[in-house]
Amino acid sequence: MRRKITIVFAITLLVTVMAVAFSYFYISQILAQHIANAYEGADRLAKQLAYFAGNDLPDLSSTRVDTNNPEAVRRAISEYLPMDTNILNNMQSDIALWPYVYDVSIVDANGKALLTTSQQPGKVIPERPRFSEVRRAHFRRQLRSVYDPSVYDVSAPLFLNAVPFGMVRIGVSTVFLKSEITPPLMRALYLSVAAICLSFFLAAGVSNIALGPLRAISRNLDSVSAGEAEALSGDESEHDEFGLVTLKIANLGRQMRDSREIFAALKDNVDQLMSKLQDGLMLFTRDSRVVLVSAPVERFLARPRSELLGKTVKDIFAHDSALGVAVLDAFAHRKPLAQREFGAAAGKRVQVSLDFVQEKSTQIGALLTMRDTESVRRIGDEIEMSRRLSASGRVTGGVAHEVKNPINSIVLHLQLLQNKLAKLDPDTRRHMDIIGNEIHRLDRVVQTLIDFMRARELRLVDVDMRRLIDDVAVLAAPDAEQHGVNIQRDLPDETLPIKADQDFMKQALLNVVLNGIQAMPQGGELLIAARREEHSVIAEVRDQGAGIPRELQDKIFELYFSTKKEGSGIGLAQTYQILEWHYGSVEFESREGEGTTFRFRLPLAAPNLAREPEPAASQI
Repeated sequence: MRRKITIVFAITLLVTVMAVAFSYFYISQILAQHIANAYEGADRLAKQLAYFAGNDLPDLSSTRVDTNNPEAVRRAISEYLPMDTNILNNMQSDIALWPYVYDVSIVDANGKALLTTSQQPGKVIPERPRFSEVRRAHFRRQLRSVYDPSVYDVSAPLFLNAVPFGMVRIGVSTVFLKSEITPPLMRALYLSVAAICLSFFLAAGVSNIALGPLRAISRNLDSVSAGEAEALSGDESEHDEFGLVTLKIANLGRQMRDSREIFAALKDNVDQLMSKLQDGLMLFTRDSRVVLVSAPVERFLARPRSELLGKTVKDIFAHDSALGVAVLDAFAHRKPLAQREFGAAAGKRVQVSLDFVQEKSTQIGALLTMRDTESVRRIGDEIEMSRRLSASGRVTGGVAHEVKNPINSIVLHLQLLQNKLAKLDPDTRRHMDIIGNEIHRLDRVVQTLIDFMRARELRLVDVDMRRLIDDVAVLAAPDAEQHGVNIQRDLPDETLPIKADQDFMKQALLNVVLNGIQAMPQGGELLIAARREEHSVIAEVRDQGAGIPRELQDKIFELYFSTKKEGSGIGLAQTYQILEWHYGSVEFESREGEGTTFRFRLPLAAPNLAREPEPAASQI
């Protein structure tokens, strides 16, 4: 369907819907007005009859009726009213005058008819729906009530000496009401249908005429898109609305041609920027306003991106910091800023560089790049650690395999030599046993090295990190009790799903937990915590030991490095290796005299594990 037809149809439909809505409102108001008039007439009639009946009652003080007995008074009046022809005549004349009145009755407190125009007095008149409910109803219910034959009550209380005695009830018949309401409703309906049809055709015609110039405007837009439109001259007062639109389109085409080359160059630069969004990036326009901000900038400047966009460099940076001075000076002199390290928000250190974007020797913008110094250093350390472990592994694997065969040969010949010397000199057996034990110990060390460097097949399953921490805490409980250490757990209620080999991951956690326990020979508290952080699961093991000396912190993940007398130097290297197998990382923070915190970071798996609420902290 063509766009013009769509617009004409939408305008016509909108006008028609509005006409239908106004017609609906008009008809509903006519019906509501007639029902309200009928109700008010019946209500006024009921009150008049109640007033007339109250004033027409006889004076019972001169009769034998005990006026001090309310029940006797009611019986007397109940006997008098059916014989009161004046009230009955008034009731019958009201029915003749009011076309929608079906019957009129005067009943006592029990609903028994004392005087009625529809049946014999003395009978109980059943309750009928109240006509006031029809008056308050919405249009559709009022319409159903009028065209569904029924009788509704309009009543007024009847008092005797200011005490309720009975009630005047007037029956309003919808059959009679329908005959009175139908003619004006039909006239309103015919008028509404005519108005709707007229609105439909007028809207279609007028919108079609009004949108006629769209074809010419479309041709102008096509010319602008193709770069063929020329700017029109002349005063705006010389053109009508269509001419003004055409003039503005032509001028817009000229501006677009002038800016096309600049935008093409900027597009290439933005594409390059988007590929580096792991760094903090800020793109400035010619007038030093920010038009692009990457997410890491929020952490470096401690301000949201929405607050930075559209601001000038002077609004963002100030002269009260070294970073602000360097950036503002670079913009003031229009000179690039070589990569330098500065202090940023929250005590972070960032590497900052500034480059100006040029187009035909004209500066059209600037690009500010910010990198987290700690992240750069950490990545470098991890690469160096991986390189060293790999090199150490290759050397160790080769040496282990070369040493394994001579050890096996030495063990075999030692057994033969031990059997021969035992017959010649029994005292040599003790020395032979010492040599054999040492050779067996050396063989275990070599086998451990071979096992460490052997490629492993991971059995990855969905597992909750909270459950792994609970299992490790149970395994470490005997050592913790022996050293007087309390193991505390701080775990969230939500699941922390990861994909891991349960045995290897338990071993990695257990190595760090046992190191933390052994770091507190005088006892203390070991905290194991876990949390979700964006798309990662973070697990932390925090002890209260003496900490790791600064000069040894770069070596703790090296193979065979240990500060303990009986340590093998394999545990932390094994933990580092296991985390790499799971595409995770392990890092630590340590302060001498305060303790050490090891932090595991693992990718978050799909949340398909059942939620198992647990206490936020527990103690073993």
